Amino acid sequence: MIGIDWGTSSFRAYRLAADGRILDRVAREAGILAIPAGGFPAALEAAIGPWLAAGERRVLLCGMVGSRQGWVEAPYLPCPAGPAEIAAALTRIPYDQAELLLVPGLSTRDAGGVPDVMRGEETKLIGLLAALGSAPALACLPGTHSKWARLEGGRIAGFATQMTGELRAVLLAHSILGRMAEEGPTVEAAFRRGVRRAGEAGGLLHQLFGTRGLGLMGELLPAETSSYLSGLLIGHELRAVLAEAPPAGPIHLAGAEALAAAYALAFAECGLDWRMQDPDLAAHGLHLIAETLA
Repeated sequence: MIGIDWGTSSFRAYRLAADGRILDRVAREAGILAIPAGGFPAALEAAIGPWLAAGERRVLLCGMVGSRQGWVEAPYLPCPAGPAEIAAALTRIPYDQAELLLVPGLSTRDAGGVPDVMRGEETKLIGLLAALGSAPALACLPGTHSKWARLEGGRIAGFATQMTGELRAVLLAHSILGRMAEEGPTVEAAFRRGVRRAGEAGGLLHQLFGTRGLGLMGELLPAETSSYLSGLLIGHELRAVLAEAPPAGPIHLAGAEALAAAYALAFAECGLDWRMQDPDLAAHGLHLIAETLA
């Protein structure tokens, strides 16, 4: 089978053996926003045509390809949900060369009744469930919109989205703080300092302006500012999430290498236990969903 994680800005495809092993992969910077109207079939053929020609006949897709801006909109499936519920809610896309099935996104509501959604991350969580079983667990999937999910009884019980990555990008591109920052490698000491600052009094809005104050007084160098800001934002994210859902064991962390490393550094600064997970969880999750269909 073929599993595809097709997001807003990237495309990742996996050719999978019957036992779930990854036989081949394709990665492109060709997310849904780069696809012209009506261009999804051609883009898919360009990416996985050789696999289809070799006889693959089942393709599972997840991610923003199933959004209103994607190929076909797949309705959200409410939590709790596991592999069986997700497999039962797949959306079929007409396609001559293979059976093309779209994984639904998930929805939940927070304590105030406000809805939250995800697309694509649910397959990573299904892959994680296979490794963890039915024990309660807390998972962190960092990204532009980081997802924190509660896993219970072999299903995704609920989750919360944090816009930390997007807020950081907006602040650096469009606020006074960005004018004071020089982008570059993470400065660990400055990042850790930001994480610690998030645990002090004053709140996020006051502490954000404090970043400017530190710079003006020469107490935070331009090369340190973006790292400090990252630590400050991630530190507030951690404290907000853990106040709502304290972990019963280690936090399970899965994401792009650089970003996952930053979260691991924040966990260490806060004295939290964590486990780094396979970055190919989406491929494993797609295989498990397909197995449920067989």
